Amino acid sequence: MSTMDTSSAVSPIVAEITINAPAEQVFEALANPEQRVAWWGMKGRFEAKEMESDLRPGGRWIMRGTTGLGGKSWNATGEYRTVERPRRLVFTWLPSWHENATETVVSFELDERDGVTTVRLTHSGLANEEARSKHQGWPQILSWLRDYVQK
Repeated sequence: MSTMDTSSAVSPIVAEITINAPAEQVFEALANPEQRVAWWGMKGRFEAKEMESDLRPGGRWIMRGTTGLGGKSWNATGEYRTVERPRRLVFTWLPSWHENATETVVSFELDERDGVTTVRLTHSGLANEEARSKHQGWPQILSWLRDYVQK
């Protein structure tokens, strides 16, 4: 098992969005495999097709899908680090579509006030600027989450 040298890591990616829904509803959309597959992606471009999940610290997850480019398959895998319903979900992230990808960490922090939830995503542990540049899709993913939860 390789360990990440955090001294060479670049600054994390941070994205935030406000969703007009309770934190429990947002957390369920993030954590429930059926719900995540329902909203993760854009039809014909990049779609999640299935997800397996053992939602507990140390539990593994895998999400599989296809791209619109000839239906090429992809997957993302990881391990849950923190599961604190409905406030925090942290997991490792290893995507198949980035050559030479290394395992990184994705954190969702949910803060609800008066039925409105602020979701703050932090993607850390990226080894270099090239790796960071390949993970700039998080604002789009958060908008898919918002659209799904608010429908």
